[in-house]
Amino acid sequence: MTSERDWRLEMGLLLGVAAALVVSGWAPFDRATWVMEVFPVFIAAPLLLATRERFPLTRLLYICIAVHALILILGGAYTYARVPLGFWLQDLFHFERNPYDRIGHLAQGFVPALVAREILLRKRVLKGAGWLFFLVTCVCLAISACYELIEWGAAVAFGSGAEAFLGTQGDPWDTQSDMAMALIGAMVAQLLLAGRQDRQIRALTAPPRETGETLMANWR
Repeated sequence: MTSERDWRLEMGLLLGVAAALVVSGWAPFDRATWVMEVFPVFIAAPLLLATRERFPLTRLLYICIAVHALILILGGAYTYARVPLGFWLQDLFHFERNPYDRIGHLAQGFVPALVAREILLRKRVLKGAGWLFFLVTCVCLAISACYELIEWGAAVAFGSGAEAFLGTQGDPWDTQSDMAMALIGAMVAQLLLAGRQDRQIRALTAPPRETGETLMANWR
């Protein structure tokens, strides 16, 4: 059962993402690009709300999903090649290009890895955890490949009009680099957060403790 603390956290995250979405959509750099970039948020938010009661997620996962949504929203508002944070990082580390697109694809592996991992564990898809790391990584690579196919379709359909959505910035290896970042994100998420996620899953799925009154009622 979801606690009051969890409910406040989830509503706070939802309101924060909703506010960022409204602000970003007020006057984005390119309206069509904004729609394409934030479209996953319009899918994920209703889905999470619809499944919250029968399949609530861990606090860790809700936070990571909200952060990922904010990354998408910021990229949609400016387009990935023009995000000010990316220019700051470019100047700081002397990169050849705005690296915000790389951050987006790193998150595209990082967050889906935790989503896939939680679903596989809680649905008991696997008998053991031996194949878990490998399968989660494969799921994330599949998601990244599908996204690259969507970008390819946008390039074919809109031509130069899709350049802001693609964010290639003249890099001929952008597709491969994007998938590599998703792969790194998927592996790093599992290596860093698997233990914390496991503890939160156990706490979330543990049966509620019975009080003395409940025990007496059941005894009768």
